[in-house]
Amino acid sequence: MSTLQTTSPVPSRGGSTAWQRLQTNRNWLALWFMMPAAAFLILFLAYPLFLGVWMSFTDARIGRDGVFVGVENYEWLWDDSIFWLSVFNTILYTAVASAIKFAVGLYLALLLNRHMPFKAMIRAAVLVPFIVPTVLSAIAFWWIYDSQFSIISWSLIKLGLIEQNINFLGDSNWARASVIFANIWRGVPFVAITLLAGLQTVSPSLYEAATLDGATSWQRFRYITYPLLTPIIAVVMTFSVLFTFTDFQLIWALTRGGPVNATHLMATLSYQRGILSGRLGEGAAIATAMIPFLLAAIAISWFGMQRRKWQQGTDND
Repeated sequence: MSTLQTTSPVPSRGGSTAWQRLQTNRNWLALWFMMPAAAFLILFLAYPLFLGVWMSFTDARIGRDGVFVGVENYEWLWDDSIFWLSVFNTILYTAVASAIKFAVGLYLALLLNRHMPFKAMIRAAVLVPFIVPTVLSAIAFWWIYDSQFSIISWSLIKLGLIEQNINFLGDSNWARASVIFANIWRGVPFVAITLLAGLQTVSPSLYEAATLDGATSWQRFRYITYPLLTPIIAVVMTFSVLFTFTDFQLIWALTRGGPVNATHLMATLSYQRGILSGRLGEGAAIATAMIPFLLAAIAISWFGMQRRKWQQGTDND
């Protein structure tokens, strides 16, 4: 006697639920892998950002909740000369430091890309300023710039170039130059090593062909190195500008924004007004005022990369 076997029908693909399709659709696989990182970013970046923006529209102080006051904090900042001085200092600090870091970093990258003895050790030594904690670097520079025991002033006096010690951190112009130099010292390794990594991807055959065609060193750089390095330059300079614009530790450890607010950046002024003075709303407003500058830097880099149509095999716009 034959037995009748029954099998459950396999549900058709069209009859599956939306949730089942999301679980099995390979196009959504990236979403599932990104969700943990997205949750981390939302919790620790997006939420504090929106909370800070909201707080900038309140009169919150340490110890009590704030009341919504609209744009009153921004109106107060608009008439605050110290705030505008911090904006000027931040733009000057970022522009000068980022430009010099790029020039020196590119030169170091081209130099380290050549064949030389002890190249690995030299590359490792170049990274030292970047991996040393910022506060330790600031303390070292604080001693270097000391008004009485500065090694720079002592050397210049011994050489007969100056007659008395330079007050590096007590004079407004010297203080600005001093903190910019310290930031350059810390930031050059990041630019150099990143650009060096980009140079490693350039095929040597391109240089060989250009040399056979009679191209000079400048022409090889102008028409081979620079175009192929442009995407890396855009990325590294975006990060360099963002890191420099939002710098806090180096300035605060060196000068606390002095002398006479000459080195106050927007980040240090926000900390002073919001935390030390207890006016959280005003401090949040200063921090929020940094956002348009940061978005502008990102937009310039993004649209600059988009214009490089040669990356897709077409001509530039």
